[in-house]
Amino acid sequence: MLCAFTAAQRGRRVLVLEKANKVGKKILMSGGGRCNFTNHFVEADNFLSANPHFCKSALSRYTQWDFIALVEQHGIAYEERSHSQLFCLDSAKDIVNMLLKECDRAGVEIQTHCTLGHVEALQAGPSRYSLTLDQAGIQRKLTCTSLVVATGALSVPTLGGSGVGYEIARQFGLPVTERRAGLVPFMFSDTTKLMCERLSGLAVEVTATCNGRSFTENMLFTHRGMSGPAMLQISNYWFPGDPLLIDLMPGVAADQWLILAKQQQAKSRLRTLLGQKLPKSLIAELQTLWWPQSQDLPLAEMGDRQLEQIGQQLNGWTLKPSGTEGYRTAEVTLGGVDTSGISSKTLEAKQQPGLYFIGEVLDVTGHLGGFNFQWAWSSGHTAGLFV
Repeated sequence: MLCAFTAAQRGRRVLVLEKANKVGKKILMSGGGRCNFTNHFVEADNFLSANPHFCKSALSRYTQWDFIALVEQHGIAYEERSHSQLFCLDSAKDIVNMLLKECDRAGVEIQTHCTLGHVEALQAGPSRYSLTLDQAGIQRKLTCTSLVVATGALSVPTLGGSGVGYEIARQFGLPVTERRAGLVPFMFSDTTKLMCERLSGLAVEVTATCNGRSFTENMLFTHRGMSGPAMLQISNYWFPGDPLLIDLMPGVAADQWLILAKQQQAKSRLRTLLGQKLPKSLIAELQTLWWPQSQDLPLAEMGDRQLEQIGQQLNGWTLKPSGTEGYRTAEVTLGGVDTSGISSKTLEAKQQPGLYFIGEVLDVTGHLGGFNFQWAWSSGHTAGLFV
């Protein structure tokens, strides 16, 4: 929609084809219905891509401040939450309605219930592409000068996620990188799963680390495993078989803290001491895992070496997920149309004039926190300037 009204404001005649019964479904469900529409601090380091520089041009051409200005222009109330994330104060519907108003004002035509059948490049005439589609059971054929692929990706198929954008890319000789679910909860198959079931609903702040990246946010225990912002963020850097390192006491050298506590609170039990830092239900589980034989001993009777080991485990709990929940619950798809075949300045396919790719279908994936929406706005605006 942002691409559509940007192009229409330039005098282009624009038609948006939407597969679902209404536009903006992913916007409506995001952020618990409040839509985390951008972030105050947006940098290339907030994105994953085989080419980490690719996103820079579009992000600088249409910044978070540009979108915030549009939101304010429409009188939409918003708030800043942790990690500089911006959310609608009332409803995500405000963002959808804003985009629809801009489209309407610019003369954009939107048609729903459209299922794409086939795309063909034309060899002659003013139109470059021919499209066949099924619209609510009626077969249609359209031609256009520019075709923008804004199909999203494989995540959340119930909201229309599909691989049709990749099929179009391959049809025109564009490579597609390996894809996998991103910003997705972890699952476990061993005793960890049983523990997660018992702790389901409990959230605790942790630092999650994998393959050299770390995030300090809440971790949520679920019936299937672990979720919450920290785990969703680190899932982008995890591959099957990789260990996850969880620091349950971020910013605290737990081994030193325990040794000092032993000197100052010799009669206390370890579970009592840890109650200052962690929820009791989690401590009970860790006690069974790490010091079952010493659970009723006062600190004075626990050896320094044992306390050091427990402290090291608190700062570096090593977990081996059996997998993730996959595309069903993933917020994004990692990978996509290879950016090597796309102009970073225009988002047009280098070898296929008039064919553009924007948003999640490309191999550009943002961290949690409004970055994927900002990439949608930035890439959409950029393509809208050139179609």
